[in-house]
Amino acid sequence: MGALLLVLLLALILGGAGFAVHILWWIAIIVLVVWALGFVFRGAGTGGSRGRWYRW
Repeated sequence: MGALLLVLLLALILGGAGFAVHILWWIAIIVLVVWALGFVFRGAGTGGSRGRWYRW
């Protein structure tokens, strides 16, 4: 009985970790797309001069 509970607990932990990693991959992809769009649209407000690649 104890071994069965241990296996179920391990499956629950690994399943939860897999779901969290999946969500983190989607967040990373969204951040990468926004970052790439920043490169595309950065030239609009610089007035012809070379601007910085970041806006902090």
